[in-house]
Amino acid sequence: MATSATPVAIIMGSRSDWPTMKLAADKLDQLGVAWEAKVVSAHRTPERLVQFATGAKAAGYKVIIAGAGGAAHLPGMAASMTELPVLGVPVKSKALKGMDSLLSIVQMPAGVPVATLAIGEAGAANAGILAAQILALSDEALAERLAAFRLAQTESVAESVED
Repeated sequence: MATSATPVAIIMGSRSDWPTMKLAADKLDQLGVAWEAKVVSAHRTPERLVQFATGAKAAGYKVIIAGAGGAAHLPGMAASMTELPVLGVPVKSKALKGMDSLLSIVQMPAGVPVATLAIGEAGAANAGILAAQILALSDEALAERLAAFRLAQTESVAESVED
């Protein structure tokens, strides 16, 4: 169970999604943000999904990052059961390379928003950063760590095309 010190939940439809979703966790670690990861399948563990989503706010979470592939109902279903912001990460699928996941997550009906990131690893990494940005709105120390992260990222880009 999360505590107030664990503001981000990272949920995914399958353990096979972890190699992608771990990039969100890595960014959160880099920024000093606590997280907890769980497998919560919209299709195979629907009762687990209902329990998680309806209890997420009371459990102390502030942001949910939800990754799913294929039909990718997890982010939207989680969003339908909580007022917390849900960041959806389309996990690359074998059949359609993640386009199916992207469309399933991004095409939410009005009134049930899911912030949808890019397909795959870039989307997962950006979800971790975006979750931190949301939390930084009410956490000045985290805002300072984010500013330092952005500055370091900028400074790491060489201007020259030669070594």
